[in-house]
Amino acid sequence: MIITTLVVTEFMTNCFIVGDDATKEAIIIDPGGEGRRIIKEVEAQGLRVVGIVNTHAHVDHIGANRDLKDYFNVSIMMHQAELPVLRVASKMARLFGVNIDQPPDPDRFLDEGDKVVFGDTTLGVLHTPGHSPGGISLVSQDGKSCFVGDTLFAGSIGRTDLPGGDYNTLINSIKGKLLPLGDDVTVYPGHGPKTTIGTERKFNPFL
Repeated sequence: MIITTLVVTEFMTNCFIVGDDATKEAIIIDPGGEGRRIIKEVEAQGLRVVGIVNTHAHVDHIGANRDLKDYFNVSIMMHQAELPVLRVASKMARLFGVNIDQPPDPDRFLDEGDKVVFGDTTLGVLHTPGHSPGGISLVSQDGKSCFVGDTLFAGSIGRTDLPGGDYNTLINSIKGKLLPLGDDVTVYPGHGPKTTIGTERKFNPFL
């Protein structure tokens, strides 16, 4: 599995380009903005994008959805519970001093147990709400990697003070869905450096 991280926009969001080694098919996870830069990186690697996945619909994770969908002509995927968040994205962006075009609705809804397939690579979907009602995490088929959005960070957790956030729900998602994945799993969060489940189990003050 090919994993490229681009830190985009003033929100410093981790956008992940995840590709299949054999077929060069790829998905883009959380394109928060800077669509042209993302496209340039995809083309530099010779990848063929087959889908866009949003771990949740906060504005810093969906800002380039429209540009990438139009360019690659692919489906956007997220949890259905994120629709209310997505549909006020441009309004919320203005509250943060950012202007974006209202993103399109998703083409496919993802829920617990669903699969995202690109080439010979499969990511399994976990519903991990708390930061946002429809937050999801994506686990690689070999069980070694997990893309967690803003559910868990190195040394911290996602904020729960935005509409739809809930602290207890977030902690339950982390303890019930992520920690059982195993200490050796590499965690790719929506912001900041990657970490491991084991490191967060031992040292994360919120856990």
